[in-house]
Amino acid sequence: MPRAAVLGSPIEHSLSPVLHNAGYEAAGLAGWDYTRFETTAEGLPDLVETSDPDFVGFSVTMPGKFAALRLADSVSDRAQLIGSANTLVRRADGWFADNTDTEGVRGALAELLGDEPVGHALLIGAGGTARPALWALAERGVTNVMVLNRSDRSAELLPLAYELGLELSFAGFDKDLSALSRAADVIVSTVPAAALEDYVFDIAHAPVLDVIYDPWPTPLTTCAAANGHKTIGGHVMLAHQAFSQFEQFTGVAAPREEMLEALNEELRRRSQTSY
Repeated sequence: MPRAAVLGSPIEHSLSPVLHNAGYEAAGLAGWDYTRFETTAEGLPDLVETSDPDFVGFSVTMPGKFAALRLADSVSDRAQLIGSANTLVRRADGWFADNTDTEGVRGALAELLGDEPVGHALLIGAGGTARPALWALAERGVTNVMVLNRSDRSAELLPLAYELGLELSFAGFDKDLSALSRAADVIVSTVPAAALEDYVFDIAHAPVLDVIYDPWPTPLTTCAAANGHKTIGGHVMLAHQAFSQFEQFTGVAAPREEMLEALNEELRRRSQTSY
């Protein structure tokens, strides 16, 4: 019986099983199953390398994305460029690592912006998700990115920006945030909602992709929507990164509509039971 799983910690509330199992059912992949395993970065290599041959692939969330890249026998160009992997696929010659977070951000941006041209972006945060976000922004045709972060992470991001052909600028939260956001064609926030609590009214002056989806909506997206801007959440990014994983694991086109419907239904259920 072919199987796949998501690996990480904490993993209990991962929505990946909802997406993938809905996809298996919709695609008629009888007997396929997708589960979850709690593991640290240190424990991930042993778990993967001793896994039952039935496991065709693994989705990897934090804190295991760097470990996943290191253990792989072969690596996609984009995973190598970004420096981490969220996807491991079992092949005849060993484990192949990819980073489909790139497609997650790209797909979310497409739903947010349609065909609208974008030249300048405001990227909030400089952590792990910022790197696939830069990749997706470059794919989108963005040329200039202002990185808003509490600390100076320029040394980490500038080499990637150079490879992507992006011009990066950097600012802290002591700058004129209203001016920075109004100069942007799109805002991508990769930080927890609480980190922006004191700044949302200054920042929310452009279309927003907020990678957070729990809780949803975030204060930033609520404020941006009130200002007349379109917003989109991390659940859309999650779905788009899962579509590519599904196809790499199964060799079958992802039934996107059914997978997204299952995800939205689970999010509705969770929001109702949280009160």
